[in-house]
Amino acid sequence: MKIRLINHGISEKIMHDVSEVVNEFFQLPANEKERFCSNDPKQSCRLSTSIDYFQEKIQYWRDNLRHQCHPLEEHFQEVAGTYSVEVRKLSLLLLDLICEGLGLESRYFNGNGLSQVQLMSINHYPPSSDPSLTLGLPKHTGEVPGLQVLEDGKWLAVDPLPTAFVITIGYVFQVISNGKLKSVDQRVVTNSKVARTTVGICIFPSSDSRIEPAKDLVDKCHPPLYKSFICKDFSDTYISEIINGITTERYKLHLSE
Repeated sequence: MKIRLINHGISEKIMHDVSEVVNEFFQLPANEKERFCSNDPKQSCRLSTSIDYFQEKIQYWRDNLRHQCHPLEEHFQEVAGTYSVEVRKLSLLLLDLICEGLGLESRYFNGNGLSQVQLMSINHYPPSSDPSLTLGLPKHTGEVPGLQVLEDGKWLAVDPLPTAFVITIGYVFQVISNGKLKSVDQRVVTNSKVARTTVGICIFPSSDSRIEPAKDLVDKCHPPLYKSFICKDFSDTYISEIINGITTERYKLHLSE
């Protein structure tokens, strides 16, 4: 499931300010950005090109700044902090509306740590002299084109809309909805002339959360399609497959027998 959301209530100024801040960051001299560089994926604030550079079989054409931003007082401040607070409010509202549409109680995701973790992931894709030989991001769940989604076996470009948010449902939500909602395969391709910078906010369950089809969506006519699992176990498998260049539908690892 992927939608583009407009009229979302977050001001253009806040969106413009955070865009300016992240672009300024990537324009800093290399020696100033170097202090944020780390190959440790557990760092709360980390600049890298990959999840694990020395282990990955495929290297991607990007710089990635990842920063935990919830709880706010522990992680983030000023412009990006204001932005992350507003986007979190919007994200939780969307989760409530989706749950109501599924027939779940509207605050279903407020319990069991299902919306506990919030991460800001900022990707910067420099121009590539030969985009056919580079990929900004692999299949995974701004104003410069580059985002593509997989539909009927073909990669289709998602045209950017200024001030619109692209909303994506991931594998965990697919499991909780017992297959009623489908995750989307997406990737990013590079550009030969201009750089592309995107700001993503990801809402995750806590690592010890148990993920399984919601009980209210399971009955004799609708048996569970997925096994119950701990979020950390799924994340470890997901990251391992990315590092090893595997692009299969990872949720199938948790299909019921």
